[in-house]
This record gives sequence, C-alpha cells and structure tokens, in this order.
Amino acid sequence: MLKSENAYRTICGLSVMVLATVAGSLVAQETVKRPEDKSNTTPDARNIQAGREVFRFETFGNEGFWTDAMRLPKGMEDEKFTPIQALEAGLHVDVDALDAEMKKALAAELKTDLSPKNAPMLNDPKTTVKLIEANAVIGVIPKDSNRDGRMDIAKGDKVGISCAICHTITDSSVFEIPGKGSIGRRLDGRATHSLDMGALLALAANSRAYYPNLQLELGGKTMGRAPTGLRKDSSEQEVDAYLKNPAFYPRGTFDETQDGIGNPVQNTPLFRQDLAGPYGSNGLHEKLEGISNASYTTNLDPTTAATPEGRKLLKTLAGKAGEELHHNYIAILKETGVKGYPFVKASTGHKAGHRDTPVGREVDKQKLLDMKAYLISLPAPEGVKVDITALTRGQELFNANCTQCHNADPGRAVPSKIVGLKEVWPGYAPTVIGKRKLPLSPIEDSSGTFDDKMVIIDASQRGEKRGVALPLLLDLARKPAFLHDNSVESLDSLLDPKRGAMAPHPFYLREPGERLDLSAFLRGLEIGTR
Repeated sequence: MLKSENAYRTICGLSVMVLATVAGSLVAQETVKRPEDKSNTTPDARNIQAGREVFRFETFGNEGFWTDAMRLPKGMEDEKFTPIQALEAGLHVDVDALDAEMKKALAAELKTDLSPKNAPMLNDPKTTVKLIEANAVIGVIPKDSNRDGRMDIAKGDKVGISCAICHTITDSSVFEIPGKGSIGRRLDGRATHSLDMGALLALAANSRAYYPNLQLELGGKTMGRAPTGLRKDSSEQEVDAYLKNPAFYPRGTFDETQDGIGNPVQNTPLFRQDLAGPYGSNGLHEKLEGISNASYTTNLDPTTAATPEGRKLLKTLAGKAGEELHHNYIAILKETGVKGYPFVKASTGHKAGHRDTPVGREVDKQKLLDMKAYLISLPAPEGVKVDITALTRGQELFNANCTQCHNADPGRAVPSKIVGLKEVWPGYAPTVIGKRKLPLSPIEDSSGTFDDKMVIIDASQRGEKRGVALPLLLDLARKPAFLHDNSVESLDSLLDPKRGAMAPHPFYLREPGERLDLSAFLRGLEIGTR
C-alpha cells in the first residue's frame, strides 16, 4: 500500500471521486449537522407527488429559450434526427409514456438489426417528434404553447428542458445501447453518465445562443480543455465543432456555469438528497432549492446573463472579462435574431449576485420545495453483487484508510466541509489572474482541468474556502469515469500509484489485488452497508 507524502495523508480518505455539479453525499463517522436546512425531514406525500411532476416535467418557461433562441426543434428537423440517433446521444425513452400501438411497433423493430429497412420507425425523424410530443424522451419536454389542447410541434408548440435530462435513466427493460441511451421505465435521480450533452447542444440550429456556458476567449485569453476559445464572431460551425469534440465536452458531463470557462463536470445523482450538501462540486450552495433555482434561472435559460442583473453578476465575479462576456452575448443574441428574453418565468427583485438568486430571479418557491421533497424521498440504488470475500477485504481496506473523510455507512449525512484544492491536489500551483473584493477569493488557475470549475465560481461567495465538496459513494458501478472533471477512467486507475503523488486525490493502493478488493467494496456500497 502506498500513501502520498506526509502533507497529504490527512486526505487519503477522499477515495473515490470528486464529482459533479449538484451534490454528492458521503458520511462522517460522527453525526453531521447540516449547514442550512431544518426542512430535510420526512416530506409530506402530497409534496413528494407534486415534486415528482416538477422534477420530470417543469420548465418554468425555458421552452422559449430552447425553441426560439437555441432552436433545438429546428435543428432536429434540419439534421433529420432519428430515434436511433437520440439513443446514440444518450437520451432515454420512458416506455410508460407510449400508447399501446407505439409500444407494439417499436418492440417489433427492436428485435431486428435496426437497419432502415427493418426498423423504419426507429430511423424516421418523424418518430422522434412523436416521442417528444408523447413526453417520452426523458428531460425533453413538449409544451402546448399555442393552447389548442393538443401537442403538435409543427403547429407552434414548443420544447423545453427539465432537470430529468441529466438525472434520470431507465431500467433498460425494453432496450439499451451499452454506454448510451435506453428504453424502459424511469429511474429518477440516477446520473446520466451516457448523455452526450455537447452533441445535443450542437444539434440546435442556433448553438451560439449558449455562448455564456462555452469556453470563450475573453481579454485575449481562454481557459478550459480546448486550446483556443470561442469568440463573439465564432460561427455556428465553430461552436458545433467545439461541442461535438469529446475531448472538450466529454459524454456524461454538463458545463453549467456562465463563466466563459470550458469546465464541463460530471452529471451527479439526485437521490437521497437529505444526505447531501453543500451542493455542487465546488460546495457553493447550502440549500438544495438554492442550486435548483440557480439552475433554472441561468443554465436552462442563459439569456438571463444578457440582463442588467446578469451584467452585475458577471462584473462582480470576473471584472472586465465578465462585462465583455455580457456585451458579447447581447450582440450575439441580436445578430441571431433572439428576442423577448429572458424566457424563464420567475419573480424579479431578488438580490442579484447571491448564490441562490444569481441573476436576481426566483422561480416558484413552492415548486422548488416540492421537488426537494421528491429528491429527498428517492431511494438510493442497491450496490452491485460482488464476491463477498473480496467485498470483506475491501471493507477492511476502506475502514483502515478512507474513513478520515468518508464513512462506510452511506446512510448517514455527508460531512459539510469543503476540502481545499491544495489539500486534495498536491500539484495545485495556481497563477493569480485577478484580485476580487472579499469574501471572494482571487481568480486563480492551475494547469490541468481539476480546478476549472472553481476558477471563477467557488464557495468563497458564502465565506468558505475554494475547494471541493465530498461526494456520494453510491451507484458507483455505473460510473465510466471518476473525479468531477471526468479525468480518471476507472476505480482501478483512481487507486493506482501510476497517477503520481502530485495528482488530484492522491490516495493509492500499490497491490493490484488490493485495488480490486477496494473497488469491489465501493461498487457494492448501498444504504445500510457498514
């Protein structure tokens, strides 16, 4: 067994991943007092039912952005986007939303080689539209915008996006393309590691409308995975090329910060959120309803960055570069004919720049609380079945080396502390790019991608240090990559000393057999494991 140098032995237990954008949960040995929230108690059944509808289908008006600004339905039509292509892109289809005739027809075609000859419906873009209109494509929500009582996108009805697109899969009971999309019954709260969000954004006919959430060149500089940033005058083709490049926008990730940095982070689980917090990989949010509101009012309608409140936020966070982003975005929206923004239906007059209301807007608070009740109620998945002797040995290794930060019982609340970047990443050697007023930390960037999410937006906004929140060690067997930036390809690689003592999360096991045992334990973890 090999541990990192002495200065980092204190964090040897951060042994699995520092994952993505909305909260993980692990548990300390002691009882943990949540930082914010006295409402994480057993929710009322009525709130749970209402919250399920919010989580699955609520858009708060963002169909205006996705239809009239991004022009996603137009892009699907232009590209002749078929159900097979939707599954290849990692989208999931809810079989329970289909009528009997559609179920029967698809079942027959799924038994074939899926060629256009033998599976005409699955290769027909018109079927994609029918699936969306039936509310069967999870997270892609049709809205009766013309209020004629029927769903018909060709006649003016619009398409929005719900939270479920990144946080729901199916049980694959009907069909699955391994590592991509599936057809079956919904499993809400599971991270969509299969989703190629970059490719779906590129599918839109006006992907330039997503400008604030892309890797940009601002002030002559760029930060992110790509060697060059997108500019105000970058063409639709250039934006699409960036989005479609898995090296820049990996499958299973989403760039959900309007900071002009190319920092897609892993989609995260949303089950048992009573155990989670603070929320987001950078631990910015104490409240689940806070990060939910921020997502609805920024990520799912970025045009709020083009408002006066958006300008205030961007200027506060990034100074001249933030103002440049704001002015460039207004110009792009004008050039591409986007009008009537912002589209999100929310109350105004809230504190712009606050982490929970970053652009001074708040969607229906009761709906946010109902969704919170639903996410608290969602059961965690069972661990996979593994060899019991390997699991036992792995548990012994975990208890001996990992419980300084993590708890082998994931049924207790995650510690609410933020682990500083220098603690979790020995090689963190940032360059100061700009200074900001307290409590904001300086703008700093280090080589690599591990700190990209924290360069502009970090927990210093609430008086905390810049760093990462502890993650949820459940449902790990499905994960194709580890660490929040998707930078490690497997659990074995994560625990392998070949990564080096200066790498992020430098906890290693020298012996391959020990790595296999600890991996077996982590893959088998479930609520009730001790």
